[in-house]
Amino acid sequence: MANGGNDTPASTGSRSDHVIGIVKRMIASGELRAGDRLPVEKELAARWGVSRGSLREAVRSLAALGVLETRQGDGTYVTQLDPGSLLRPLEFWAGLQEATQAVDLLAVRRVLETESAGLAAVRLSDDDFAELDRILSNIEEGLRTGELEPEAFIDADAAFHRRIAAASGNPALAALIDSLMTRTLRGRLWRAITESDSVGEAHADHRAILAALRTRDAERARIRMAAHLLGVELFAAEHPVTVDAVTADDATPRADAADAVSP
Repeated sequence: MANGGNDTPASTGSRSDHVIGIVKRMIASGELRAGDRLPVEKELAARWGVSRGSLREAVRSLAALGVLETRQGDGTYVTQLDPGSLLRPLEFWAGLQEATQAVDLLAVRRVLETESAGLAAVRLSDDDFAELDRILSNIEEGLRTGELEPEAFIDADAAFHRRIAAASGNPALAALIDSLMTRTLRGRLWRAITESDSVGEAHADHRAILAALRTRDAERARIRMAAHLLGVELFAAEHPVTVDAVTADDATPRADAADAVSP
């Protein structure tokens, strides 16, 4: 493996940043590819003119970003560099946002999912349509029997949106949507709990989206998806406390949030 074209330590910035820059350039140029194993630490430190400590720090940073992975007793490898892994820090960042920023994230999600629906309209396969219909049929059964729990609806809702995003044919777009979905799902869960007919309304939106997708009309699919997500966005804007109140991993509403907005 070559030296990446720049083995002299940078005159400014930390040595670990220098290493990160080298690895980034080597991946971008194709000199390092997904699944490649890096040379041993001693060789790399000498080649790039950095201490082992700086090299280890850089490797840890790149591992946290999903670029490298260290296998105990086997060495350090370039990951598969898939968008889902590389965009995972976005999901972490989104989870740190306060209620006032939740609306901004929902707006971004609306923009992304609107486009994904348009792309998916001309790419969805028969298997995709069958799975989307199965997801919605399960929701309908739960609504009919009265046994649909909010958490179950949220899981089904996520599966519905993720399937459409995946069918867009754009892995980066699908990964961005997935990264933002975790945060926004909690707001929707609280909406499902506090608004008696919100699940029914959302389900009707889903059926309208699926119907538009079946027509293979990209613009119609975009309009349906945008209208659906705008409703969630407007609810979050009107009830910022309730959206922020369900940020725990188990999405359990706090007592004070229940006092803030009654059903």
